[in-house]
Amino acid sequence: MKILYGVQATGNGHITRARALAKQFARQGIEVDYLFSGRAADKFFDMEPFGQWQCKRGLTFIHEAGQLNIPKTLRQNSLKTLYNDIRALDLSPYDLVLTDFEPITAWAARKKQKTCIGVGHQYAFYKNVPRRGDNVISRAIMRHFAPADIHLGLHWHHFGQPILPPIAEVHENNHPIDNNKILVYLGFEAHDDIVQMIEPFKSHLFVIYGPYPRYQSHENIQFKPLSREGFQQDLATCNGVICNAGFELASEAIQLGKKLLVKPLHGQMEQLSNAKALELLNIGMTMNSLNSRTVKGWLDNFEAKQVHYPNVAEAIVEWLQHSNLQDTHILAEQLWAQVTSPHMAVFNQSIDKYQVA
Repeated sequence: MKILYGVQATGNGHITRARALAKQFARQGIEVDYLFSGRAADKFFDMEPFGQWQCKRGLTFIHEAGQLNIPKTLRQNSLKTLYNDIRALDLSPYDLVLTDFEPITAWAARKKQKTCIGVGHQYAFYKNVPRRGDNVISRAIMRHFAPADIHLGLHWHHFGQPILPPIAEVHENNHPIDNNKILVYLGFEAHDDIVQMIEPFKSHLFVIYGPYPRYQSHENIQFKPLSREGFQQDLATCNGVICNAGFELASEAIQLGKKLLVKPLHGQMEQLSNAKALELLNIGMTMNSLNSRTVKGWLDNFEAKQVHYPNVAEAIVEWLQHSNLQDTHILAEQLWAQVTSPHMAVFNQSIDKYQVA
């Protein structure tokens, strides 16, 4: 079996999922070529697991000061380049195409009649899952941005639907947890606004990751350049995480039992819906704006919840090799039966008993 795997690279969450799947593909000797789009090639880091990967312009969303900038998004994308890349992509060497919301591979597969499997959080929105900020435009984006024949949607709970648990790969940690340490990753927010929000809390250590050229510190705040190894170390040893409402980092925090505070991007249905799901499941707090008062309430009163998810990446790779690809229900049932949480009975409810409120 030979696979072409397209990954949307606007955010790091898609790449994190791809790393987990790449590890399983390598273990089982499956040949995979990787195509990333939505980010300039010089903006990637720690890409060794993907071998000789390709980078295309693709489509990307432009965010500023915590919200989606639609006019700038339209100006900075090139539909002509996208069309030419789709037309030029040769799929003849591949048995199937995987896409994690990556449009070039998805549309090339559709036009050239190659089976395409969509794996990622966005494909959960093809089902009846919690939504907020939903409208005609957001539904059109979800349906047509990177279409697939078969959907492996991922979410924190099944909500009575044949979707899968998160690919939440976490790493062993032999270092003690610092109860006063908070990891901050708010890549779509203004730097000064982040600092102003956390400055009042002198008894906590805040570790902020962002596009900094080098390590810096100011009193109880550390500023660190993007580094996967360093980030994983700080995630493992912190007590809580403050981040935007993307899916992958929140999934890792939940898997590790970290208290979670998210600020969704305005105008971004996926993140607004993620915030609603976290509230419904009581596994995270949310804030509509960067707010010191909310941070104080979260630090003082919110208790971390932990959910143990199985090795979803390994199960997907096994399923690709040995199953009827059209049947996702059995895979979903098997994986959710392995999910445990000491805090929430809701995760023990079977798929056919749960309905979205």
